[in-house]
Formats: sequence, structure tokens, C-alpha cells
Amino acid sequence: MHVAVLMGGWSAEREVSLMSGAGIAEALESLGHQVTRIDMDRDVAAKLAATKPDVVFNALHGTPGEDGTVQGMLDLMGLKYTHSGLVTSVIAIDKQLTKQALIPHGIPMPGGRMVRSEELYERDPLPRPYVLKPVNEGSSVGVAIVTAEGNYGNPIGRDVRGPWQEFPELLAEPFIRGRELTTAVLGDQALGVTELKPKSGFYDYDSKYTDGLTEHVFPAKIPDDVTDACKRIACEAHRLLGCKGASRSDFRWDDEQGVDGLFLLEVNTQPGMTPLSLVPEQARYLGISYPELVQRIVDEALA
Repeated sequence: MHVAVLMGGWSAEREVSLMSGAGIAEALESLGHQVTRIDMDRDVAAKLAATKPDVVFNALHGTPGEDGTVQGMLDLMGLKYTHSGLVTSVIAIDKQLTKQALIPHGIPMPGGRMVRSEELYERDPLPRPYVLKPVNEGSSVGVAIVTAEGNYGNPIGRDVRGPWQEFPELLAEPFIRGRELTTAVLGDQALGVTELKPKSGFYDYDSKYTDGLTEHVFPAKIPDDVTDACKRIACEAHRLLGCKGASRSDFRWDDEQGVDGLFLLEVNTQPGMTPLSLVPEQARYLGISYPELVQRIVDEALA
């Protein structure tokens, strides 16, 4: 087949996307496919029209590649593409919309509310500790944990560096103590549960993409009922949102509360495919090689 690998773009996750795209392109070539690498710019539609691929492997992360914008363009062009479609992408990139879609179906997610950043200079939106995050960024971009003893000030100082200086609105959620867990779903199968143990701080952008800063424990050393709950919730969220190809569900687990302490944070519809990424790692443990994983994602796009 002729596969166009769409990567790069201009989101905060550009460098991660380029790494994912490079690995995907090499895997496709190793399988004998013709590959055209496209670093997305404003002329991407013209480049795709000239390329005329059989399928587009969407290796973009963040906006506009993961929020429905590129999906809508590809739909209009009549091109088949990997991962989730327009509606799913619009909902899943928005953490608040995701809650509205999943919580009514019994999916456990943290409470919280949207706040204007200006409000934070006057008062806390929730009792401390709480988490502030952009509603539609991935890779923990712009996440801040506000604690009673932290150095953001009380209330948060207007001149203190943080996401409130970059985003007019933020999602405020209660901070859930405990452990970071993640589950990949491929097709309709949950691959397993990984526990993420950052060497310092929390599982932020640097911890995700810098070798040696986070220990990946797979399979996670957690009770069987928590493992089963992660896999069940990840599959259910994948199905309810209408995800295609691979997705990854991220959890916080309060290990003092048993399975009742498990909360889904978000669903990533285009998870990373870098050497440090979690979906390839879980697949590899189950005997699915990186090229086979890429091929399976392409096959679902063409099905």
C-alpha cells in the first residue's frame, strides 16, 4: 500500500509527533509499504491531494491533529485514516466533554469545574490540594498541582509562572492521591495495565519523554480487581466514545481505597508511538511487535 504518515504540526506536542511518525514510517517500510512522510503545515491538504495515498496514518498529537480538525479535512477529501473520527476526536480531546459523555454511563472520573484563569488570582476554585489543567491539551502540557504548602501563593500570584498565564480557562479537579496507571486498548482488546513511577515530581511532559525519568512497571503490581477494573473501564470508554485503532486510558488510583479509589482521568485517541511510549510497550509484552502493531492500526482504518 501507499501510506502517508502525517506528523509534526504546530502543537505543543510537535516533537513527540515527529518521533512517533518516524518510527511508524520505518515500520511501514519494513513491511514493504510505500511511505510518504508529511510534516503538517498549512498546505497539508494540497500535499495529500498530490500524494494520493491509499490510507493516511495520523501520527499527530494535540491540536489540530487530534481534535477533529484534521479528521474533518480528511473526511472532506475522501481519504481513509487511522485512529478515531471527527466526532470522537472533538469529544475526547476536551476533558470536560469527555466527562459529560462517560460519567452518566457509570465511568468513575474526578469532579471539578471550568474556571477563568483570572479567578485564580482572587480565590481557590476548590479546596487545596487540587489540579489545574488545560481542557484540550495532552501529554500533561500545562498541568499544575496546587497544594497548601506550594510556592504558587495563596491565592495564586498573578506574576507566578503557570498555565493560568497561557490559557484563559482551566479545568480544576480535586487532587487524587496515589498512583499513576494506564491501559492501552487495541481494537476491542485491553492490552494490560502499566504503573508509572516518576523519579521526581509527577508524570509531566519531561517525565513522559525523557529516558530514565520514569519507571514503567508492566504488568502493574496491583490487586487483580484493580487490574480488571482498569481494563474494563478502558474498553468501555473506548467503546462509548467510538474510538478506533489504538487508545490509551490514564488513571489515578488511591491505593488506600481499593477499587473504589480508581478514577479515569482522560482517554488519548492518538497515543504516542515513540520508543518510550506505552502502547508499543504493552503490545510488545503480549507478543505484538512494533511493525505488527502499526499494521493492525492501518488494517482497522481500511476495514
